[in-house]
Amino acid sequence: MRLFISGSLAYDRLMSFPRNFDELLLPDQLHNLNVCFLVEGLREVYGGTAGNIAYSLAMLNERPTILAATGHDFDKYEARIKGWGLPLDGLRRIEEEPTSSAFITADRSGNQITLFCPGAMNHIAEYDFSGVDPQNALAIVSPGNLADMARYPETYKKMGLPYILDPGQNIPAFPKDTLVQMITGARVLITNDYELKMIEDITGLDQAGLLGRVGALITTFGAEGSVLATSQGQETIGAVPVAKALDPTGAGDAYRAGLLKGLALGKPLIQAARMGATAAAYSVEQNGTQFHRFTWEEFLTRRRAFFGDD
Repeated sequence: MRLFISGSLAYDRLMSFPRNFDELLLPDQLHNLNVCFLVEGLREVYGGTAGNIAYSLAMLNERPTILAATGHDFDKYEARIKGWGLPLDGLRRIEEEPTSSAFITADRSGNQITLFCPGAMNHIAEYDFSGVDPQNALAIVSPGNLADMARYPETYKKMGLPYILDPGQNIPAFPKDTLVQMITGARVLITNDYELKMIEDITGLDQAGLLGRVGALITTFGAEGSVLATSQGQETIGAVPVAKALDPTGAGDAYRAGLLKGLALGKPLIQAARMGATAAAYSVEQNGTQFHRFTWEEFLTRRRAFFGDD
């Protein structure tokens, strides 16, 4: 089965501030802010929603096509994706733009200040779907270029190609009517609990209303696991135990990779969601979004150890 992942590809520049941010902020001068944080070190890592999902899918023996725009500085990341054995035909190079970048500074208390430069992500991916068999394909629409996020659901519905909608942090960027159109017809709408509440507030649809428009809702609750809801009821998927939880960043993307793998194998939704929970556990055990590693055999063993032979 062909898998398509639309979303962002980004370089994350990580920095640490050895004090607390509020030590340099004057409450009565926030209207006239002029401050410099002297950081310790700069670490560049690979990220972006599409890149993170594809990373875990590659370890699950899948070869998804990433649909995203990249910049003139994308060579290192492109070589990395090629090393995973993935096709590159879904990547559009924008030579006059840099690849998207996130500049993330954390203080000693774990507070973060993030600056994000969209760069090439301001451009649509322009992928040609001619020749794609929709009966043998599955897509996920993740946070990335806003125009792509709005138009890919319409494209997939016209093609009869099933898709998962994962609007994430871009939910507030869409007006009500557009968001409802994106949701309507999705095989699965996947969010965390906060994002689901935002969707309900913007659209005016409660869970029952959303389930009248999508095949299923998957809501993640971090260490508390996730919930799969359909018109037939809901089931709780427990969080797979981890040796040590180091970093929740990227766990959601790993979950989506496991979910896609399960659906690509023809598994029922509940089993696919359990595969998502298993992939998320590997991500949580590492700092960063593309540092966890596992083999297909290790993955199956861990899933069975917690969920049994379903």
